[in-house]
Amino acid sequence: MPPPAQPVSLFALYRLCFVVGLFSFGGGLSAWMRREVVVVRGWMTDEEFFNGYSLAQILPGVNSTNMAVYVGQHLRGAVGSTVALTGLLSAPFAIVIAAAAAYHHLVAIPGFQVAMGGLAAAAVGMMFHLGLMTNRTLHRHIPSVLVLLATFFAVGIMQWPLLPVLAVLAPISIAASWPRTSKNA
Repeated sequence: MPPPAQPVSLFALYRLCFVVGLFSFGGGLSAWMRREVVVVRGWMTDEEFFNGYSLAQILPGVNSTNMAVYVGQHLRGAVGSTVALTGLLSAPFAIVIAAAAAYHHLVAIPGFQVAMGGLAAAAVGMMFHLGLMTNRTLHRHIPSVLVLLATFFAVGIMQWPLLPVLAVLAPISIAASWPRTSKNA
């Protein structure tokens, strides 16, 4: 999909991030962000999005805010990053403050805990879907699949600390993905 013919308006970027931030509960935000930015609006390609997604996962901080900063930066530079992050956080900020003030009333509502469990299950499903979409690009590059499996094994199964695993596997992954030039070219 070609990039947008004209720059994305700051208002459109804010509105998208505001809506995503307002209606994203319990995670799954990156999957929704991909759908809106890549599939629905065509502001980025899958490759551009997943480059940012990879970066958002390994940087310190909350993945969703990292992703908003990346999308905003990619689309409109530093101002876009600020607008996207503000849009993403403004509605949840107000909701969290209100919910914290009303928390003792909320837990008394019958079915509240069950509803939260249902929202969490939906978020896990969205993350699973994003993993499947990532696989579409990864399966063509065997070293990336091997690094993915090694990371899953080390962190998910062996329960090794994330930072040492990243310290070993990140350089291997980068070296395996580094563009090579042909001697005949």
